[in-house]
Amino acid sequence: MTRIARAAAMALPALLVSGAAFAQDATIDTGDTAWMLTSTAIVLMMTVPGLALFYAGMVRKKNVLATMMQSFAVCGLVGVLWMVLGYSLAFGDGNAYIGDVSKLFLSGMGEGWDRPFVLGSGDGAVATTIPESVFVTFQMTFAIITAALITGAVADRMKFSALLVFITLWTLLVYSPVAHWVWHPNGWIFALGALDFAGGTVVHINAGVAGLVAAIVLGKRTGYGTENMSPYNLAFAVIGASMLWVGWFGFNAGSAVGANARAGMAMLVTQVAAAGAVLAWLAAEWATKGKPSVLGAISGAVAGLVAITPAAGFVLPGSALVIGLVAGLAGFWGATALKHMCGYDDSLDAFGVHGVCGIVGALMVGFLAYGPLSGTAADPAGISGSMSQFLTQVYAVVAVFIFTAVATFILLKIVDAIVGLRVTEDEEREGLDVSLHGERLG
Repeated sequence: MTRIARAAAMALPALLVSGAAFAQDATIDTGDTAWMLTSTAIVLMMTVPGLALFYAGMVRKKNVLATMMQSFAVCGLVGVLWMVLGYSLAFGDGNAYIGDVSKLFLSGMGEGWDRPFVLGSGDGAVATTIPESVFVTFQMTFAIITAALITGAVADRMKFSALLVFITLWTLLVYSPVAHWVWHPNGWIFALGALDFAGGTVVHINAGVAGLVAAIVLGKRTGYGTENMSPYNLAFAVIGASMLWVGWFGFNAGSAVGANARAGMAMLVTQVAAAGAVLAWLAAEWATKGKPSVLGAISGAVAGLVAITPAAGFVLPGSALVIGLVAGLAGFWGATALKHMCGYDDSLDAFGVHGVCGIVGALMVGFLAYGPLSGTAADPAGISGSMSQFLTQVYAVVAVFIFTAVATFILLKIVDAIVGLRVTEDEEREGLDVSLHGERLG
């Protein structure tokens, strides 16, 4: 089982067997619902203003507004897409690979709107203690930030129109299917037993790989490697990273789908991993470059947060520290040596941090999972780390990596044929703030 099933099992172990019957009589748990409402709000804060500021602080002054616009516009676009079709494709019963259209435009939300909902149907149904409206919105914030993360890889050079078309197609045809595979009881990765508590595969590997492919297809920024592309305002980036750090507690602890002990453990290990990764990144930077940087500190924090995401509900603090330390080093390598060795221009290290560290966390949980955290009344031992579990994690990671890479490449080529992907060289040199939006930052 993955995060939703395990979390629900902890809260309602006797009711999972008859989820459909439970939904008719049960009442909403106000404590769980209050925590999920709070988590949803702070996860949304991760994109606007968090990611918007984080990314905007790392580009040149002439692209600050355009970069913030990308996160803000994606928030609106994916919010509508999720309501219209994305949620149905991700969390409709469907089959092992995709949901259905039973929840098109969130149809049926009026029925049982004031009762806990059941995810899935039949023997695999998972009962929750919260209304579906809260779950829909919580999952919407995940879809939003996943799409927004991709923009970091193509900063400074992608057409705004192309971005909107691409994100529309990608959200419906890549994000929603992968979310269904991993988090819906009918999904094939769910059935495989791969562990992904809060989005190592669904969010970070998915977005990181998409960003890598997009960066390669678009090509390098004009002047990359020869012109000064230093961040305009690292203070913006620090503020944004700080919001991401705080919001990540909703991201990870909220994935317990309730105010329970597992949420508390997920919060603790999230903090430990992020703190460890900050120190590891700074140590690596200090040793190789002679000085620890502000950019390195905030990048290290994000690396640790990314890596603990798939493991947050499955590991203890000691394991979280190990994951964070490894992630700090891996993220530093991904954002420096790997990028230079391969020669691609991942502008803000979407793959170098999110892709690489998402893989690190998804694989390490295979060895480090502490069984009782995912235990149920029927299976108190839960899922413990083992070679078998590690191989299952490898299978899931490789499957998502390949699917996302191929699908993203195809979608980019389609968008290129329709509207073109990249701004002209003159527009890029002038800056996207003026050339695409007719505005200028002071």
